[in-house]
Amino acid sequence: MWTTRYAHRLAKPSSRCMSSSAAEKVRVTLFPGDGIGPEISSSVQKIFSVADVPIVWEPVDVTPVKSPSGKFIIPPESLEPMKRTKIGLKGPLATPIGKGHQSLNLALRKAFSLYANVRPCKSVVGYKTAYDDVDIVTIRENTEGEYSGIEHEIVPGVVQSIKVITENASTKVSKFAFDFAKAQGRRKVTAVHKSNIMRMSDGLFLDCCRRMSEKYPEIEFTEMYLDTLCMAMVQDPKQFDVLVLPNLYGDILSDLCAGLIGGLGLTPSGNIGADGVAIFEAVHGTAPDIAGQDKANPTALLLSGIMMLRHLQMHDLAQKIEQAIFKTITEGKYLTGDLGGKSSCSDYTNAICDNL
Repeated sequence: MWTTRYAHRLAKPSSRCMSSSAAEKVRVTLFPGDGIGPEISSSVQKIFSVADVPIVWEPVDVTPVKSPSGKFIIPPESLEPMKRTKIGLKGPLATPIGKGHQSLNLALRKAFSLYANVRPCKSVVGYKTAYDDVDIVTIRENTEGEYSGIEHEIVPGVVQSIKVITENASTKVSKFAFDFAKAQGRRKVTAVHKSNIMRMSDGLFLDCCRRMSEKYPEIEFTEMYLDTLCMAMVQDPKQFDVLVLPNLYGDILSDLCAGLIGGLGLTPSGNIGADGVAIFEAVHGTAPDIAGQDKANPTALLLSGIMMLRHLQMHDLAQKIEQAIFKTITEGKYLTGDLGGKSSCSDYTNAICDNL
C-alpha cells in the first residue's frame, strides 16, 4: 500500500502522540474549509468513526473577515484551537480574489511555521493511469520564495514581486528532505532550481542542499533545472525519488506529479513544522460548482488523514482505512464522477465504511 512507506514520524514526536490502542483520545483541529470542504470533511469524520479512530475533532470556521486595513484575513481567534492541539486536518480554503487579499492557506502555514510541505505521489491501487509504479515525494519549502507576498507598484503599469530565499529556511527544508529519505530507505534526493537564471536566490537554495548532502553520504544527491526536470518527469517518472524544491517550484511540480497518478483528488499532503506541529490537507480546490450536491470525492482528504494517523503513530488504523479505500476503488461499484463512476460522495463513503 502506497502510504505504508510513510509510516514514520514526519516531525519530532510530541508527548501528545500515542498508539491507536491508547485509551486517551487525541484532539485534532478540523478546518472543514469552503465549497465541498464540509462534505468531504464529514466523509472523513464518518469513516474514522466507523473505524473507531480515537480522535476528538475540534471543528473551526476560518471564514475570512475584513481587517481594519480592508484586507480579508483569517479570524485570529480561529487559530486558538490549533495552538492547543498542534495537529490539524484541513479541507480546501478559498482565497478572495482581488488586490491585497491574503492567501488563507499561506497564512495558516506562516502562523504555525509549517516549513515543509510533504506530498507523496504514488500510483493508486485499482486506478489505472498512463503511468505505472509512480512513487515520488515532493518536499517543498513552505514559507518564503515568491509566496512571501512582497509586491508593490514601482510606477503605474509596473509591478515588482520580490522572491525571498534565506539560508535558514533552505537549510531546514533540505535537512528535512534528507532525513525523510534516510528514514524511508529511499535512494536519492534531487534539488530542483533555476540557479542559471536566479544565481543569487536559487543559487543559495542549491548551495544549502549541496552542503546538506555531504552529511548524508548514503543518499545519492542530484540537482536539476526546473524546466529540464519537467520534461524528464513526463518521459519517465520512475527515475525520480525525493524532490526538494523552493516554494513556487514545489507548488508547480507537486501538481504535475499528482497528474501522473490521477489528479489532485487522489493526492494527500502534509505541512510539517517543529515540535510535532502539523496540518494535513487536501490540496485541490473548493469546487464551488458542485458544492452541496453530494458529488465531491473525499479521497485526497482521506489519504491526508491517513498521513495524519501515521504522524500520530496510529499505524494499524491507518492501514485499515487505507485498505478499505483501495478495495472500494478496485471494486469500482461506488465511485464519484472524477474517478469514472456515477456515485455520490455519500455512497462512496458508505462503501468504504462497508469495507472496513
